[in-house]
Amino acid sequence: MAIVETLPVGPLQCNMVIIADPVTLEAVLIDPGGDADQIIQLIDSRGFKIKQIIITHGHVDHILAAPEIEKHTGAPVYYNANDRNLWLSISLQCLFLGVQAPKKCPPPKNNLEDGDILQVRNGRVIHTPGHTQGSLCFYFEADKLVCTGDTLFMSGVGRTDLPGGNMQQLMQSLHEKVMTLPDDTRVIPGHGPETTIGDEKSSNPFLNLS
Repeated sequence: MAIVETLPVGPLQCNMVIIADPVTLEAVLIDPGGDADQIIQLIDSRGFKIKQIIITHGHVDHILAAPEIEKHTGAPVYYNANDRNLWLSISLQCLFLGVQAPKKCPPPKNNLEDGDILQVRNGRVIHTPGHTQGSLCFYFEADKLVCTGDTLFMSGVGRTDLPGGNMQQLMQSLHEKVMTLPDDTRVIPGHGPETTIGDEKSSNPFLNLS
């Protein structure tokens, strides 16, 4: 099984996740949402070799430390280009949250599309628009793990009242893509505690009511 490290970071305690191969220590890093020093300390102390920095969506609390982590590791940043406008509005997002904007945080040059395969553990990209138009989930079948960003939470779903949000799209993404994963799949959401697909099928009120 993969090595999985989760670290709540940034102004809204985004779950930064590292998924690493237990033999090579090659890893992907998901959502560096702040506290770059803590993330770097974790990477260096465990000897992880970051191959890709991958972003679930373009809200600032998921990307704030991306430039520093990219500089430290040399790993490129990947996202879905439908969230380009969110990256371009990072200063406004920071103003809204009351945090200092990074000096440079340009949109990534590397795009991820539905069905793309990640460089570590054969992770698969699932495009799940709804919370934002570029929202992505990352599914690691062999490890029975999915990282859902702000698409799915324990007993909740992502908000859709921000730019790019669409509740009908979100429900379609959840029912047609995320909830079709095996029930025993471990879910690490963008914020808050872990859950499983099976638990959310049986108890998530938003899914049951939709």
